[in-house]
Amino acid sequence: MSTEPRINDRIRVPEVRLVGPSGEQVGIVPLAKALELAQEYDLDLVEVAATARPPVCKLMDYGKFKYESAMKAREARKNQAHTVIKEMKLRPKIDPHDYDTKKGHVVRFLKQGDKVKITIMFRGREQSRPELGFRLLQRLANDVQDLGFVESSAKQDGRNMIMVLGPHKKKTEAMAEARAAADARKAERQGRTAGPDAAEEPAAEQAVEATEAPEAPAAEAAEVEQPAEASQDA
Repeated sequence: MSTEPRINDRIRVPEVRLVGPSGEQVGIVPLAKALELAQEYDLDLVEVAATARPPVCKLMDYGKFKYESAMKAREARKNQAHTVIKEMKLRPKIDPHDYDTKKGHVVRFLKQGDKVKITIMFRGREQSRPELGFRLLQRLANDVQDLGFVESSAKQDGRNMIMVLGPHKKKTEAMAEARAAADARKAERQGRTAGPDAAEEPAAEQAVEATEAPEAPAAEAAEVEQPAEASQDA
């Protein structure tokens, strides 16, 4: 079923409540009169509230309206942020180096505005020591508390223990900061690229001055010698 409104001759009612091009209320008029006004304004008669009695119609440029609506929807989809749930798996007796590596990934995910599902995997006799997993999850939550919070507390799920961390920043804020950082890096690279050219200009000017400088004493010497030649002639 089409969701587009009925326009012009597709409107099949005896009268409509008409809204003018600038949003002004014209009132209830016969359909023929509304179509006549639409033709005078060189606009379309668009049914904007079909369930009203009588239906509400507006005079507008329907083609322009559809284009602008499509552009707005496209921009909204472009800026729409979807929060992703990342997953990080750890063992109860994890090595300190591995813990730092895993924590680094969690920090990166939270900075990006994503949630993180932390899973502690128990094997064999480790299942009888759930406190090991609980302490590890508490430690991780404390280490990243500046970036995220415990959205779902630690709970046992079969052989695993699960906790969910949520970011303090919204996804849209994280995306905006990432774009700003990328623009700053781009500007810095462009600045470094332009730097050597700017440095060459003063050097070139100094070289020109250096080549012109020796000529000045010679000119002065010529001016000094002229009186001597005049005295010889005398």
